[in-house]
Amino acid sequence: MALIYKICPAPLWREAERRGAFDGSPVDIADGFIHFSTAGQVAETAAKHFAGQHDLVLVAVDAEALGAALKWEPSRGGALFPHLYEALDVRLAIKAVPLPLDADDKHIFPAL
Repeated sequence: MALIYKICPAPLWREAERRGAFDGSPVDIADGFIHFSTAGQVAETAAKHFAGQHDLVLVAVDAEALGAALKWEPSRGGALFPHLYEALDVRLAIKAVPLPLDADDKHIFPAL
């Protein structure tokens, strides 16, 4: 199983769990797809796009379960990132865990 990860504000994820689907964050909606990261990319994603942000969750999803709606596309730096071109059925989340900050305001990741 190849897991991919979504960093999400906890209130948005709780709302998605209530509704049964995650449509994406405002940035995802503006871009037309839900941004995911691999295990090797997610810490850099957190540092670049979520620096110092509290009340986040890290959602893990089996990439294969997403089917053809998941596309691997190059970023500005050329690395391939997973992008989901439909709403995420929250039942496909393997886990959603808090992503706390340490004393230096850097995110503390669980073992991936």
